[in-house]
Amino acid sequence: MDRHFLTPLFSPQSIVVFAGPSGAAESLPEPTRLLLQELQDHGFAGQLNFLDIEMTGTLAELAHSRADLAIIALPPGQIAAALEIAGRIRCRAALVLSTGVPGNDCAELLAIARRYGVHLLGPNSLGFQRPHLKLNASVAGPLAAPGPLALVSQSGALTASILDWAARNGVGFSTVVSLGFNSAVDLPQVLDFLANDQGTQSILVYMEGIHHARRFMSALRAAAYTKPVVVMKGGRKPAGSKAALTHSAAIVGSDEVFEAAFRRAGAVRVHSFSQLFSAAKCLTSRYRPVGKRLALITNGGGPGVLAADWANDLGLEVARLSDAGRAALAPRLPAHATLDAVIDMGEEAGAEHYSAALLACAQESQVDGMLVIYSPKRGSQPEAVAGAVGEASQRAGKLVLTCWMGDRSMGVARETLNKATIPSFRTPEAAVDAFNNIASFYQNQQLLQQTPTPLTEMNRPDTEGARLLIEGVLTERRKVLTEMESKALLAAFHIPVTRTMLARSASEAMLIASQLGYPVALKIDSPDISHKSDVHGVVLNLVSATQVRDAFNDMRASVARAMPSARINGVTIQPMSGKRHGREVYVGLTTDDPFGPVITFGAGGTMIELINDRAMELPPLNQFLARRLIERARVAESLGEWRGLPEVNWEALEQVLLRVSEMVCELPHLREMDLNPIIVDEHGAVAVDARIVVDHAPPSARDYNHLAILPYPTSYEREWPMRGGDLYTIRPIRPDDADMLQAFVRSMSQESRYFRFASAMQELPARTLARFTLIDYDREMALVAVHRERRAGADGQMVGRERIIGVSRYVTNPDQTTCEFSLAVSDEFKGQGLGSRLMLSIMEFARSKGLVDIEGLVLANNDNMLRLMRSLGFSVRSFPEDPDFKLVVKAL
Repeated sequence: MDRHFLTPLFSPQSIVVFAGPSGAAESLPEPTRLLLQELQDHGFAGQLNFLDIEMTGTLAELAHSRADLAIIALPPGQIAAALEIAGRIRCRAALVLSTGVPGNDCAELLAIARRYGVHLLGPNSLGFQRPHLKLNASVAGPLAAPGPLALVSQSGALTASILDWAARNGVGFSTVVSLGFNSAVDLPQVLDFLANDQGTQSILVYMEGIHHARRFMSALRAAAYTKPVVVMKGGRKPAGSKAALTHSAAIVGSDEVFEAAFRRAGAVRVHSFSQLFSAAKCLTSRYRPVGKRLALITNGGGPGVLAADWANDLGLEVARLSDAGRAALAPRLPAHATLDAVIDMGEEAGAEHYSAALLACAQESQVDGMLVIYSPKRGSQPEAVAGAVGEASQRAGKLVLTCWMGDRSMGVARETLNKATIPSFRTPEAAVDAFNNIASFYQNQQLLQQTPTPLTEMNRPDTEGARLLIEGVLTERRKVLTEMESKALLAAFHIPVTRTMLARSASEAMLIASQLGYPVALKIDSPDISHKSDVHGVVLNLVSATQVRDAFNDMRASVARAMPSARINGVTIQPMSGKRHGREVYVGLTTDDPFGPVITFGAGGTMIELINDRAMELPPLNQFLARRLIERARVAESLGEWRGLPEVNWEALEQVLLRVSEMVCELPHLREMDLNPIIVDEHGAVAVDARIVVDHAPPSARDYNHLAILPYPTSYEREWPMRGGDLYTIRPIRPDDADMLQAFVRSMSQESRYFRFASAMQELPARTLARFTLIDYDREMALVAVHRERRAGADGQMVGRERIIGVSRYVTNPDQTTCEFSLAVSDEFKGQGLGSRLMLSIMEFARSKGLVDIEGLVLANNDNMLRLMRSLGFSVRSFPEDPDFKLVVKAL
């Protein structure tokens, strides 16, 4: 059951083709004739049959035509009949290449496919290519050359353009898929297949939109954890909504949310056609940078300056050699070489100089990658320099990119670099762009590996009190919380706020101000006013009762003139923050379609739209993600020691973000939120003003379904007793369990490994280990039984060590109602009820996800496992596809 469910579509053993009446090729449309020619001419090794929907006979007579895949290239009116025949002869997949199919007809085709359990690609798709199978099931052009890249595109025109470009540039593919808009086989499913495809090393994606954020993020994260994924998204929209009730919603655009989603998924985002391939070319290199420090080596000052300028614009650091490195390299370069930020060796630089400079940079710990730039000079030898750079790069041990400028005289040199698998570019800016993209790959992979919990280990919030407050507001048919209500909600989650009291008269305002202590701030309190400053609804630094009285009366009058219809609750009074060294930042929340809640951070104050400083992240957050979110904002530069001010308390700011993440996870009612400004200094952070917009929680919001990324499910951690009085913990697996899981597999007996994996493997391959430990808890679950041992260390001290002693796992099947399980228990701990407990726990989780049946394959000679399955109420059946296995099934 390890075969991917899309294998019949993308790796068929047999194909039936519906393309019109047999023997009438001359009457077929040109695209269909080309399709048939492509199918027949390339030597596809499987069985290829042709059927006609007008043929007569019984299904029994058609039995010999049973195939994995049906390809349908017919006029729209005949597609449904062909798909019906494909379903009846038990094709597992179908490809509809017809274009211009109306929406109603598409819905009918999807219904037929669902009825017969057929995986349908198309209609309105250009099809797919699998070059290594010699299969061109597309109308996108000739079969591409085989290679390690996979391409998935939501645009047929772009698919054809990329294939044409690739043919001219010697780029090969493992898979090319053009997705139709109405296709049942969608982008997440194709990504899932490619993540498990052995012939694919990198994945290129062109996309324009998604339908289901959770499924998309699940598949993208799984794919990006096992191989590089480069995404280009079209349809970028301008930011902001005029109907927004908060600053956050007004300044956050949908494309920026996609950017945050790609980053969190560990993928690389590019913005142009050329970047798509240059990033993929670099990511297939053996070496990937772990930082953003790029050394520049050139024989001309101008190109080096261009590269350095562009690197600075992108936020990269131009790496400098150490003093020792400069001293060692200088005697090996021409006399006029300069070794400043850019290593400019001058016009006299030859092959030996380039080689020396490259190896010197490679030895420096502060260099993450090298860009070698060569400009043509009279009497120069670009081919010899390219050969030297190719040879030196093999010894460098770091990423090397090249830019051989010019055209006519550089062809042979570029071929030399290509043969050495060194990425080569025609301009310095393009090379720097490529380095920036792949440097972000490492950073994004760090974000991908984070598995935050919905609640942190800080003091637990008053979640129930917060929900009651929100429900009270909604029962009044309001959606905007007052400042008092907003701060009460923040206080329930332990976010520091300024003391705030509401005054309904000038006399009450003076009394409250004297109690709170001067100086104070006054703010209008109205559910109808989004931005108080716009209507003169904020007055700061009042130091006497007279000023408070006058400000109160003036504010009420000016607000009444500016917004006569606004409901006024009164005026809030709060003490000034008193933070002499404070900096103003903001934390916001907006709700995106389709990704749901998005947390934003940036410079605060009254001009945040004008400053336009924002970074964003999808919840949930942990401390690592919170720190990275802060660092991405421009205001982060002012949070350290800055203009005589001490460094702020970063931990306090991180805790505010973590508390906001808790609010987002636990309160699906939240729609928009502004904490602006938050004043932060060396002592801590305090929210001075807050505005929160809520709405009724959708019915699907249980179990954190309102989030695009499911949090780590801490609620499923359980401690269980072992025979003999010891304890073990069953909990969901985490990415940092990889070493423990590998040790568990290595410690299994050969028989146990064979029973679990049906192979003689000694350990898990790196890619499989990654796939088993970083999982999406929404579509699969792996529970590990962890035992903590105490043993004497080398120094005689007792030390604790955790080890995995059992694993149960399930993966949801494509029908979304059943799942497939696996189970393994350490030989040392068998016979203690561990297997039963792991199976009951995984079944409980599957049941909570609404799954109906759980099934699995067990080797027929694995008597102990079959006995356990029967004891748990599983039915044991024969498995028709392989008599060596038994199929065990239980209703949940």
